[in-house]
Amino acid sequence: MYDTLFTPFDCGSLTLRNRFVMAPMTRFMSNNQRPGPEVAAYYRRRAEHGVGLIITEGATVDHPVSSQSLRAPAFFGQALDGWTRVVEEVHEASAKIVPQLWHVGAMRNPGGEQPNPHLPSATPSGLYRPGSKQIAEPLSKVEIQAIIDSFRRAAVEARRLGFDGVELHGAHGYILDQFLWGALNRRDDEYGGDAIDRTRFIVELVAAIRAEVGNDFPIILRVSQWKQQDYDARLADTPDLLTAIFSPISDAGVDMFHCSQRRYWEPEFPGSHLNFAGWMKRLLNKPVITVGSVGLNGSMVVEADQHDAEVSRDLEPLATGVATGEYDLIAVGRALIADAEWVDKVRTGRLDELHAFSKDHLTSLW
Repeated sequence: MYDTLFTPFDCGSLTLRNRFVMAPMTRFMSNNQRPGPEVAAYYRRRAEHGVGLIITEGATVDHPVSSQSLRAPAFFGQALDGWTRVVEEVHEASAKIVPQLWHVGAMRNPGGEQPNPHLPSATPSGLYRPGSKQIAEPLSKVEIQAIIDSFRRAAVEARRLGFDGVELHGAHGYILDQFLWGALNRRDDEYGGDAIDRTRFIVELVAAIRAEVGNDFPIILRVSQWKQQDYDARLADTPDLLTAIFSPISDAGVDMFHCSQRRYWEPEFPGSHLNFAGWMKRLLNKPVITVGSVGLNGSMVVEADQHDAEVSRDLEPLATGVATGEYDLIAVGRALIADAEWVDKVRTGRLDELHAFSKDHLTSLW
């Protein structure tokens, strides 16, 4: 039944042994923003047990307000030595790997504290959350260009270190997504405006990266309708608007879209069974990754001490989605944190051995 999940897949220069991707999941295990040997071993274990493509946890670019924690890895400076080892370990285990390049934007101040006046703004239009008062000046055009340059430099470093491509974190209310989202982007210049005009920042960023890395280095963009724990938020209420938003971004040089939703099995628009990834593939004619509670019975609960999730052993919907061409790749998140052997167990039919996910898994790199 699951043979289709273990067929190879090609996207330009990226050739994968199967359809399984390790989803990017921040672990806060990189002291002083440097991924150590234990981080490399963590990714290697998943590669050794059959994951085709590993997308690393978000690694922040070298803009002064890109990070929200000193335990989240960076992708510049001395942190690059740690990433060199990660790449080597994963490649030795016969998997492919891309870093997720990340700038948290307004989420840098999760408690709403006053920003440091000596640092640049981290918000598109001076707002932190929808409806809140202005707590900082909007990003200047100089800083917008500085952020674009930070992503461009990080992508160049990724290629130099031997990564197999890059993923840009353009989802979940972080900086790229904030420019797309009308609730946070209220600028009145060329980086604001209607839903189409608000794509300018990402279009310029993707184009800058593409110009530096060439056409044979895959660029993946992670996107979502929902925003940071606001699961009702939407960029587009119709397929036509979804097309209008992401077509110019696709044309700028994105090779693949990583489409995040809470539950991958839920349809995105009324009147069609297609999920978010399925619609993006149909509308943009680009390969897509689906993600959202794969291998779990239910979606993430964000309230304190409620991270447990039961195992789902019914993977037939996943296989059907790949077989019918609804989506191309499947990103597995918490199920792979809980069980490094998850892909091998699926391949060999040992579904009864799959581990459940609990909050205890969040405190280790097993």
